[in-house]
Amino acid sequence: MLRLPDHWVWDSWYVQDDDGLRHAFFLRASRALLDPHRRHLRAVIGHAISTDLRTWRLVADALLPADPPGWDDLATWTGSVVRGPDEKWYLFYTGVGRAEGGLVQRIGLAVSDDLTTWHRHGTGPLVEADPTWYELLDRNLWYEQAWRDPWVFPDPAGTGWHMLVTARANHGAAAERGVIGHATSDDLINWTVQPPLSTPGGFGHLEVPQVAVVDGQPLLLFCTNAVADPEGAEHRIWTATGASVTGPWDIASAQPWPHPHLYAPRLVSDVDGRWALIGFLDQVDGEFVGELTDPIPVRYHPGTGLVTDGLDEDVTPDRQASPAADDSSTQCLVPGT
Repeated sequence: MLRLPDHWVWDSWYVQDDDGLRHAFFLRASRALLDPHRRHLRAVIGHAISTDLRTWRLVADALLPADPPGWDDLATWTGSVVRGPDEKWYLFYTGVGRAEGGLVQRIGLAVSDDLTTWHRHGTGPLVEADPTWYELLDRNLWYEQAWRDPWVFPDPAGTGWHMLVTARANHGAAAERGVIGHATSDDLINWTVQPPLSTPGGFGHLEVPQVAVVDGQPLLLFCTNAVADPEGAEHRIWTATGASVTGPWDIASAQPWPHPHLYAPRLVSDVDGRWALIGFLDQVDGEFVGELTDPIPVRYHPGTGLVTDGLDEDVTPDRQASPAADDSSTQCLVPGT
């Protein structure tokens, strides 16, 4: 579990280095804000290291908002990290700027030799929404311009790279326009926006998308708090199947993975090689928790989708004490030196 006494932690993503260490990158913001809804426009990208995905050592933040004026001078949001053919690490992230009040999302890039010190690539965004296929900012339709949460992975045939994006189609009912945006690249630097890999299927947005092959089945994992059908609103974590990790994805037939408190989970390979989910705890007993869980083992079951052998009660914290007041011995986190 990764719990910070003075910061909320939410969306996260993971990578393993050459020494077998696991690196978690995550959004964090100070609990001094008091209201957790304010965290989004104060977010920075934190960084912690682990040998077992359970006990974490906090190190220096990976990325902060840029100095103004800049397209990402307000907050830095969710992304992903990959190793390039040049052996450098590429961190793709979401940025929002003060000029638009944080309403317009774009995707940027930072590069590192060691996963510790990151430098922005260029002075502008790397990938922006193309109105040919995607909705731009229209407050009459949606409260923001969705173009965030880039998930980058190599093409399975070895021909370049793919980027999945939380996006909205430029057609259809406003409450159901959520799609998986798509861009491709030969070199991780120059990207071409492509048509979406899904069609609108009853969701306002598909957040924090990820693809993986679980027990032989290519899966798309996403989460949402914007379900058009009231009967499905209790479900927030979903998986859809596809012929390959490049889709296309039938979002309308996605299957829920139930958990009462988890949001924005990631599929990770646990230390024993099995698949597991790590996400952040959202609302528990009406209080925003803002901490990352230990890995939750999962597998794919045909007809049911992503399943677990039983929800581990330990992923729900004891609410008798606020995480902000917990003693360091219970935080499962060793401060960096």
